[in-house]
Amino acid sequence: MKNQVLVSTGALIGRPNGRDYRLLKEFARQLDCDGFEFMMYSDWYEKIPDIVEFLRANGISTPLYHCQKSIGEGISKGGEDFEKAIENFRINAQMAHDIGAGKMVMHLWDGITSDAFFDNNIKAYPIVREIADACGVELLIENVVCNQKDPMTHWSELAKLFPDIKFIFDTKMAAFHGQLELLYDPANEWLWKEGHIRHYHVNDYAGGIKDWANLRTLPIGAGHIDFERFFAFVRSTGYEEHFTLESTAFNKEGVVDIEMLNRQVECVKENRPC
Repeated sequence: MKNQVLVSTGALIGRPNGRDYRLLKEFARQLDCDGFEFMMYSDWYEKIPDIVEFLRANGISTPLYHCQKSIGEGISKGGEDFEKAIENFRINAQMAHDIGAGKMVMHLWDGITSDAFFDNNIKAYPIVREIADACGVELLIENVVCNQKDPMTHWSELAKLFPDIKFIFDTKMAAFHGQLELLYDPANEWLWKEGHIRHYHVNDYAGGIKDWANLRTLPIGAGHIDFERFFAFVRSTGYEEHFTLESTAFNKEGVVDIEMLNRQVECVKENRPC
């Protein structure tokens, strides 16, 4: 059985090509994926009505929405930053609904502050969950890198407090903390047996544990993650939904390597390394 594969719009659109969302029309025609994970940027808020209309008018499928990343940083900082972050999350959740996304990814903590004030992140979860539920979108918390503890510790903390919480597992983020093996550990089978992991991000990693200089989003095969084992395990758990490919595909001039991305998509569809 072939996997269904989404491509992150963040792999296609960035500063080098002017963060021009209109490029998606041509990319959708050229790529062999099953849709996109839409990545929200901080400078797109005033463009939201235009982006929603563009995606709808061009029939661009976006089953998954990725919140603006720095919302998590604002939550971590607390105070006025916390309140602004919640306001921005509300906007993101509505946009996710409006573009037809059934799920939305969130960095509950992020940035330099990261998990330094985790009580703020715990405080925020029921608030953002209620907002997402009201918009009819399933909220997924990502195993984002930490500078104090580690993602698995925080996932466990959150699951004890909020037993129905849902997660998205990112291969690079896990490998950065040396926690990819924890996915396969029987002690953590609660993650999939109880239905907590609802989606997977796939991208490679070439550094060591907490190797900040090498925290880059690499194509599958450009790092040391064992994707043959990863795909075999995930399929053994009964997971049959999408994977999101996050391999950065644009160069310094903003030109996107469509051929490379299509090779990556085919690898993920066929449950194999590239």
